Amino acid sequence: MRIKTWAAMAALFLVSAAPAGADGTGDPAVASVSDGEYADKDGNPTFKIEPDGTVDWYTSVGYIRYTANCMQCHGPDGLGSSFGPSLVDALQTLSYSQFLDTVTNGKKNVSASQDLVMPALGSNPNVMCYIDAIFVYLRARSDGALGRGQPQKNEPKPAGYSKTEDACMG
Repeated sequence: MRIKTWAAMAALFLVSAAPAGADGTGDPAVASVSDGEYADKDGNPTFKIEPDGTVDWYTSVGYIRYTANCMQCHGPDGLGSSFGPSLVDALQTLSYSQFLDTVTNGKKNVSASQDLVMPALGSNPNVMCYIDAIFVYLRARSDGALGRGQPQKNEPKPAGYSKTEDACMG
């Protein structure tokens, strides 16, 4: 994962917002890898799951970070709750850039019957330093490639991951 500061993530979104594919995230097939982070043909973070169930490092970390920071509202395994919608379903229509925008800037949808608010998390390093990993985990769940619960096997931590993580977290 190319861990980025929240400001770089917001700038990246503003400069490179790409149109969404038919299912939001498009084809998840791995087209490239850099420092253990896989990307699809459009350069969006994606997952790699081996036939034996071994997941890439970022999918594994994404599960942990999702559970620590997002599950309170969006429910276990991204399935939604009374507080937040299913992210498994949302990624059927949201692109990577739309996902980044919503997490970074928040979202408010108020009507006469309900008041739905996603807080802006762009200044929260516990979320933004792991945003690619969280997206990768949810993408694997949304595409049906990963079942519920914590992945039991994962690739080893990529070289340099800890240094990049420490730099992002400050």
